[in-house]
Amino acid sequence: MAVEPDKRPDVSDEALAAAADWFLLLQEGPEDADLKARFDRWLGSHREHRLAWERTEKAWTAMGQVVPAMRSQWEYASRSAARPVMRKPAAARRRAPWRRVAVAAAAVAALCLGFVVAPGLMLRLSADYSTSTAETRTITLQDGSTVTMAAATSIALNYGDGRRGIKLLAGDAYFEVAPDKDRPFTVEANGVRVEVLGTAFDVQLADGLTSIALAHGSVQASIAGSSATTPERLVPGDLLTVDPNSAVMMKDTIPIDQIANWRNGELYVVDATLASVVEQIQRYHPAWISVPDATLAHQRVTGFYNLRQPDQALRALVEPYGGKVRSISSLARIVSRL
Repeated sequence: MAVEPDKRPDVSDEALAAAADWFLLLQEGPEDADLKARFDRWLGSHREHRLAWERTEKAWTAMGQVVPAMRSQWEYASRSAARPVMRKPAAARRRAPWRRVAVAAAAVAALCLGFVVAPGLMLRLSADYSTSTAETRTITLQDGSTVTMAAATSIALNYGDGRRGIKLLAGDAYFEVAPDKDRPFTVEANGVRVEVLGTAFDVQLADGLTSIALAHGSVQASIAGSSATTPERLVPGDLLTVDPNSAVMMKDTIPIDQIANWRNGELYVVDATLASVVEQIQRYHPAWISVPDATLAHQRVTGFYNLRQPDQALRALVEPYGGKVRSISSLARIVSRL
């Protein structure tokens, strides 16, 4: 039964994003039995998935479109919003698959407005400085320190009364800190606190993780409110990845000349999840990019990618692991396995 809008329970952004991914994939391959079976398993595995799917269907219906060709086969989806579907001859259906997908992308774009665009606008309102897609920017702070912001990055300042603080709200930023022994410089990012006196380092938020790479000097990283973990001190060339939820810290190394090389239009990653790399490429791509295949998204990768050519970078990232980039008009890119 459909849930009334004013009584519907909360549905997570992750479930809504997954439902949008499935919507586009099913529009692209309505006769794919394996895809249908995987969708059925996802839809039936959790009540939240069914609620997210219902909202996706409503976004489609709200745009005045007929329900998709596979609608009658989706046994778990809500039936209350279904409309009769006028079936075209098979030849006509074969001639226009991409038109159907483009319209689906538009409907899903409307659905995504609430959990992609709106939070982004709220984030910008709480930021002192923000960058847009494919934009980098260097800010000089009042103490002479500089912050170089990668694309789609937002920061908030906390200066004054002996404080030198930055909060990284989203994205990736490279800090060159002016020494001041009386005022430590701190960066907070998703529950992780980095404290320095004078140094250069990069802090990144991606896929729910916080990464710190040290170019020179010394920094100490800790998890706010966690007594179970010991603060980690970094030396130049260290790459520390922190999961604030599990309080796990993982240390690796990175060539110093590759730290924050997005400043040169390049991306170098070390043992990162494919999903986190897609998130970084997304900052330089005008389209919405999604990876609905969890196995592919969790694949770990190391490599160089050209941010000046984000579509090329996306293909170079996923093709070695059996992935394919599907362009859904100019609005979206869906990454799935071949």
